[in-house]
Amino acid sequence: MQSKAATILGFSLMLGLAALGFLVQQMAVKFKEYERVVNVKGLAEQEVAADTVIWPIQFTVADNQLGSLFETLEQQSGLITAFLQQGGVEASAISRAAPNVIDKKAQQYGEGDRAEFRYIASQTLTVYSKDVAKIRGLISAIGQLGRQGIVFNQDPYQNRVEYSFTALNELKPQMIEEATKQAREVALKFAQDSESQLGKIKTASQGQFSISDRDANTPHIKKVRVVTTVEYYLSD
Repeated sequence: MQSKAATILGFSLMLGLAALGFLVQQMAVKFKEYERVVNVKGLAEQEVAADTVIWPIQFTVADNQLGSLFETLEQQSGLITAFLQQGGVEASAISRAAPNVIDKKAQQYGEGDRAEFRYIASQTLTVYSKDVAKIRGLISAIGQLGRQGIVFNQDPYQNRVEYSFTALNELKPQMIEEATKQAREVALKFAQDSESQLGKIKTASQGQFSISDRDANTPHIKKVRVVTTVEYYLSD
C-alpha cells in the first residue's frame, strides 16, 4: 500500500510540475505578445572648423660636396624659419628633423656615375599650431621662397598637411540630444501610422562619434557625425 501511495504521489507531482511549466510558458508567450516595441535610429551631423594643424615642410638640396651641402641645408632651414616667424609662428611651434642624405655614388648599378650631383639631401620642418587660419595663409605664401632657390617637396602623401578637431567633448551633449530627438520623431511617426501609442524608452545606445573631412578640397572643415539607436514600447 505504501508503495502504491508513493507511486500515485510521484505521478501527481509530475503532472503538477508539467502543468506549472506549461502555464509559465503560456504566460511568457502572452507577455511577449503584449510587449510591442519599435526600434529607430537618430542622426546628428555638424560641420566645424579644424582647430589644430600639422604642417610638414620638406625641401631638397643637391651638391657634390658634403660640406657645402650641409651649409645650404642650414641656410635654407634658416630662411624657412624666418619666413614662419615673420608670419607670426612662434619658435616653439617649429621643429626640425635630421636631414636625410643620399650618396648616389654609393648606390648599386653605377647610378652615381650618371648623376649630376653625388649627394641629395632632404630636410623637414614641421609646424604644429592651433591658429589654423594663420597657417593656411602661410601655406599659400611659402611658394615665394622658391625665388631664393629653395626646392620644396610637394608630395601629397609624405608631406600632407593634417587638420584635426579636438573639441569633440564640447559638442557631444548637444549632438546626442539632437540625435535622440530625431529618433523620437521617427518613432512617433511609426506609432501614428500603426495606430499605436508611443511609450517609454526600453533601451537606448549611442553609436561612436566620427570626424571626417567635409570633402577632399576642404580638409580644414570637418564633419562630426553620431547615430543613436532607441527602442520604444508601443501600446494600443
